[in-house]
Amino acid sequence: MEYLFTTEAAISLLSLTVLEIILGVDNVVFISIVSGKLPAEQQPRARNIGLILAIIPRVLLLLAISWVLTLTQDLVDLHLFGYRFELKGKGLILLIGGIFLIYSSTKEIHHKMTGKDEEGGKAGTASFRKVILSIVLLNIVFSFDSVLTAVGLAKHVEIMIIAVIISSLIMMGFAGKISDFVNANPTVKVLALSFLLMIGMLLMAEAIEINGHEVEVPKGYVYFAMAFSLFVELLNLRISKTNENLRQEE
Repeated sequence: MEYLFTTEAAISLLSLTVLEIILGVDNVVFISIVSGKLPAEQQPRARNIGLILAIIPRVLLLLAISWVLTLTQDLVDLHLFGYRFELKGKGLILLIGGIFLIYSSTKEIHHKMTGKDEEGGKAGTASFRKVILSIVLLNIVFSFDSVLTAVGLAKHVEIMIIAVIISSLIMMGFAGKISDFVNANPTVKVLALSFLLMIGMLLMAEAIEINGHEVEVPKGYVYFAMAFSLFVELLNLRISKTNENLRQEE
């Protein structure tokens, strides 16, 4: 316990908390989009429950980190076209999560393009229980990236758990504003769904090992592409608002 009050622990905690927040942004976006299907009065409750539930699998996985790190036994081992494709326990979870994320994002984009909502074209009619279930399933998948990052940066489980809890509480404070912004701007919502679609593809790619090597897509490039796309979209929103104000003045 004395280690928790050292400078090294403080630096480790700060660094890990910041990274957990960055890694949790996609989770917040997904929660915002899914909770947006509910009536307005239920959305804050769904977001808070979703973010609280996000803590549970992360903490449980951290406490069982030795088990997580042993998910290396081959479940599938195929030799095709001169390559060896392997799927392990961790990869299976990432694969299922990626498929679920691609399915959910594609379905939402389709509904946006056709002008239909999920339940008979009526907004705010989604089941609260169904929304929470979707959030829980994705939280489990997103937890693996979060936990593996924590293990790589910190040496003590206590630091990891504290960082996860702090980052989740911080995200809970901003989730409402992010959700309102995403749901109030249809083009931003489609962009966010496109991000989730891309993340789903990355999860599927990283689920498979080729010739004994994990497929690693540099996250820096992904986050840069997302940030740049968001910047361009914000410029478009600003230009549209300026043009609208000019038309009103005329």
